[in-house]
Amino acid sequence: MINLELLNTAEIGASVRVALDEDIGSGDLTANLVNDERVSTKLICRDQAILSGGPWFEACFNVLDESISIDWLFDEGAQMHSDDVVCQLRGTARSILTAERTALNFLQTLSGVATTTKKYVDAIAGTGCKVLDTRKTIPGLRKAEKYAVSCGGGHNHRIGLYDGVLIKENHIHAAGSVCEALKLATEGINSNLMVEIEVENMGQLTQAIECGARRVLLDNFSLSDLPEAVKIAGDTIEIEVSGNVTLENVKSIAHCGVNFVSIGALTKNIQAIDFSLLFAR
Repeated sequence: MINLELLNTAEIGASVRVALDEDIGSGDLTANLVNDERVSTKLICRDQAILSGGPWFEACFNVLDESISIDWLFDEGAQMHSDDVVCQLRGTARSILTAERTALNFLQTLSGVATTTKKYVDAIAGTGCKVLDTRKTIPGLRKAEKYAVSCGGGHNHRIGLYDGVLIKENHIHAAGSVCEALKLATEGINSNLMVEIEVENMGQLTQAIECGARRVLLDNFSLSDLPEAVKIAGDTIEIEVSGNVTLENVKSIAHCGVNFVSIGALTKNIQAIDFSLLFAR
């Protein structure tokens, strides 16, 4: 399900303004090459991809010129094929050309995230395991990328450091032990917040469970060790797997009975989708 809670109009507008300012600076020096007349354009997808980023795409044009109209032929999260017309735009030529590159940058990036996510989701379909994103995102585009993950059928892990606890190796080292880290993390915290602890071996997994962990992240466990880890955890402990997860091994991981697989590559190893914006002739 697409996470519409990540669509904040004010935040999208602010992000778009920063991006437009970066590109336009003191002015579009090429804009005077065209007559400022109303034109019709169409956006074409050159790849097979999942659409994501429409709100950012629209904002790029509307921030410059509210009179630009956009008619979408595909919904967010929809499958596109090569040479599909994705949307049609009508407005003044100069405004459309000035906003074009920034708008496409958002759309190609977020559609790339959604498309990669969909590949992982399809790979583990029917296993009961969910694909999660991570905090390995482009600075300033955290919510946009996590929204794109949801467009691809994935699920969002915590958005940031403020809405969930994930105890990692350095936290355990600083606290002194697995048990002490769990104790300190849960003291005075809202009981509705996620508290998860990362473990690196069977011994730490056992300690975490004995000390009251309810969600455990298995970091870089071998595929051969996962069934035993799931058996140790039992039915009451949620198990997440992370580290060296690929399209080639994700199905085997999911079939071990884990609840979640988190994949940093969804948002950091982005293969942008190719779009073209063409004026009607």
